[in-house]
Amino acid sequence: MNFLEEKILKDGIIIQGNILKIDSFLNHQIDIGIIRQIASELKRRFSGVVVNKVLTIEASGIAIATMLGNLYDVPVVFAKKSETANSTDDKYMSQAYSFTHKKMNSVFVSKPYLHPTDRVLIVDDFLADGQAVHALIDLVHQAGGKVVGIGIAVEKGQQKGGRELREEGYQVESIATIKEMDWETQTVTFCE
Repeated sequence: MNFLEEKILKDGIIIQGNILKIDSFLNHQIDIGIIRQIASELKRRFSGVVVNKVLTIEASGIAIATMLGNLYDVPVVFAKKSETANSTDDKYMSQAYSFTHKKMNSVFVSKPYLHPTDRVLIVDDFLADGQAVHALIDLVHQAGGKVVGIGIAVEKGQQKGGRELREEGYQVESIATIKEMDWETQTVTFCE
């Protein structure tokens, strides 16, 4: 059992609807030690892969992406989910359904931050059905860049996202992959 699986068993809470609540260390309050370990492990798993940009989606992937960008010494970009007063029309846009929030989000990255020469490592906190990651892949492809890997903190192995991405030929590395969860007994089992 690895450090993240141990932390999930210790501090995670399963709520009805197949939701793993780990906001005490990843999604609301951030445990810097765990984030550092996740980033270091992802960098180790992608050793030998040339990366010049890390991409995530707001908000929970930002901490991991920032720590990983620091290790690679490359820029970190996060796709935004909502327009702001300083948003420009010059952007790449895609659509992502949020499993957690049960809604469709338009996500975007301003064009100056993704380029055809980018070799992008996509990072996120969770992988369930793969909608957010597919939207990020779409943004990279719109810019003409290359996705060189996908790093995930927690993959819900019982859902299709990871399987589909691997079948599409992407290197997907998940620190903890959940096999099953039961909210009534509060048990989690992990894939080997």
